[in-house]
Amino acid sequence: MDTNEEERIKGKTVEVGRAHFETETTRFTILDAPGHKSYVPNMISGASQADIGVLVISARKGEFETGYERGGQTREHVQLAKTLGVAKLLVVVNKMDDPTVNWSKERYDEIESKMIPFLKQSGYNVKKDVLFLPISGLVGLNMKTRLDKSTCSWWDGPCLFEALDAVEVPLRDPKGPFRMPLLDKFKDMGTVVMGKVESGTIREGDSLLVMPNKDHVKVIAIYIDEDRVKRAGPGENLRVRISGVEEEDILSGFILCSVANPIPAVTEFVAQLAILELLDNAIFTAGYKAVLHIHSVVEECEIVELLQQIDPKTRKPMKKKILFVKNGAVVVCRVQVNNMICIEKFSDFPQLGRFTLRTEGKTVAVGKVTGL
Repeated sequence: MDTNEEERIKGKTVEVGRAHFETETTRFTILDAPGHKSYVPNMISGASQADIGVLVISARKGEFETGYERGGQTREHVQLAKTLGVAKLLVVVNKMDDPTVNWSKERYDEIESKMIPFLKQSGYNVKKDVLFLPISGLVGLNMKTRLDKSTCSWWDGPCLFEALDAVEVPLRDPKGPFRMPLLDKFKDMGTVVMGKVESGTIREGDSLLVMPNKDHVKVIAIYIDEDRVKRAGPGENLRVRISGVEEEDILSGFILCSVANPIPAVTEFVAQLAILELLDNAIFTAGYKAVLHIHSVVEECEIVELLQQIDPKTRKPMKKKILFVKNGAVVVCRVQVNNMICIEKFSDFPQLGRFTLRTEGKTVAVGKVTGL
């Protein structure tokens, strides 16, 4: 997946790479999100577009341990993926061909047994929504075709492509109000915007709005990969050429949406937050500042008021008034941003109503929008 020089040299993915492949029944877009901790914001923008997460774990001695221990990247990625709406997870145990592993069932089982409690804690239903499988990416084993018994006698399960084909992806409504968060834009015979359709259908010739600036635009052309199409529905990653707005007037995080039912634009909202890990000695209170990541929006925000704490066991609000909370708390609060942002309530549009808060490059909380 690493397609540019920098990534090859560093041996790590920086940008969110895009590639496509097809199986017998489905067309997939791969968003290869970076694992390294300096690039988590890029990972967030990749994961926020994904339906299925493929978490690649190294079976090589020491490498799994590094990613998994407290503060390791594997942990942060799983928590983020869950919040960002990646409902289904394939946990792919890679480098099984490594000399330190040699397709060992013990090593595979050890990794699985360490990952399961943690996946549960992150909110995944392991029986229903998670599948583990061994592969070797380097020699291409168990990717497209099932493992040969001579290589690995104990594995009876599917190969990666079969597993991907079998996943049921979330239903998005093709008849719903049109919503496409914009990730990127460029000039090419007019203004071209990129993003994934989260709801509704777009057709050539449609009149739409770019929010929050309320710019009226017309759809000139729609592209899926390199192919021009007349229309596209939910779940598609598109490039759309539009007229009526200059490229410099569009920012990442803006939304292309229907005129009749535009997305709300706000500078303040109410949210339910789960505090993961605050920086050393920090307490979470009114006045706390962080960077908000919601769909393709990245904005500085401030917590203006803590409204109530939620009891994690009963999931009901606690009676007592709160002024601050610590790690692990679930809290309802009011959040304010400097610029208008387009968001929806989580209950109406999960994809456009869940977010993460980060401080100094660490994810400190994950949450969902409960009121506008």
